[in-house]
Amino acid sequence: MKLLKLWRNPNPEVSLIDPDTRVRMMNELEILKENERIDDLEINGFRIIQNPFSFCFGMDSVLLSDFISIKPSSKVLDLGTGTGIIPLLLAAKGKGKDWTGLEIQPDMAEMAGRSVELNGIQDTCRIIQGDLRNIREMFQQGSFDAVTSNPPYMKEGSGLRNPEDSKYIARHEVTATLEDVVSAAAYLLKTRGSFNMVHRPSRLAEIIEMLCRYNLEPKRMRLVQPTAEKPANMVLIEAVKEAGQEMKVLPTIIVYGEDGEYTRDILEIYGKLNQ
Repeated sequence: MKLLKLWRNPNPEVSLIDPDTRVRMMNELEILKENERIDDLEINGFRIIQNPFSFCFGMDSVLLSDFISIKPSSKVLDLGTGTGIIPLLLAAKGKGKDWTGLEIQPDMAEMAGRSVELNGIQDTCRIIQGDLRNIREMFQQGSFDAVTSNPPYMKEGSGLRNPEDSKYIARHEVTATLEDVVSAAAYLLKTRGSFNMVHRPSRLAEIIEMLCRYNLEPKRMRLVQPTAEKPANMVLIEAVKEAGQEMKVLPTIIVYGEDGEYTRDILEIYGKLNQ
C-alpha cells in the first residue's frame, strides 16, 4: 500500500498532466477534509481515504482480507469497519458481490463512505453508522453469507488511555465487547455462513469458548508471528454457523525474515512477490 503524493510542476506554463487526469485529481482533492489523504491499495486501482490523526488500517486488516475464503456471490457485513478497509479490500479482490460496513463513530463512518464513492462502488458497497449492540434493530436475522471483524483487541481499562478517542475506541472494548461482536455475527449469519476475525492469541481460549457458545464452530485458524523467534501476536480465525466439529490449523505466517525484510508469505499477500 502506498501514499498518493501530490507533485508540484516546476514549470507551470507547461502542462504535464492531461485534462482528464487533472479534472480527476481536482475532484479527489475536493472530497478530502483537513488532515486526510488518499492511499493507494495497489489492488485493481482501489484507494482509501485516511486521517493519520484518527486511525489508519494496519497489517492485520490486510492479512484478514487474505485469510477470508468466501464465494464470489456472498453478501458480506463487516462489524466495526473503521475506515472501511475490509469491505474495500474484499471488493478489490472480488471476494463476495455485496459489502456492508457497520461503524459506530460518525466521523469515521462518513469518511469510509467517501472512500466507497471514491472507488465508484456505491451500488454494491455501503457504510452504515450504527452500534452493533443494536444489530437486531438494523438487520434481519440470517441475512448475510459472511461476517468479518477486526475488533478492539484490548479489554476496557487495560493499557494506557489514548488521548485520541477514535484510536482508543478502535483498540479497546469501549463500545463493544468480544461477546457483543460474536453474538452480532451469529445473529447476522445464515446457516453455514462464515465469521472471520483477527484478534490476539492471548485471548484465543476466550475466543473459541465464545464462538462455541453462540453456535459458531471454529473451522480454520492461522497464527502470525513477527519473526520465527518471537511468539505469535495475531490469530486469524474462521467459524461457521451450525457446522460440525473439526478445525484446521494452517501454517504460521512469519512477517520478517532473518534479514529484517518481509518474508515470501507477506510479499505474496501484498502482491509484491514478483515486483
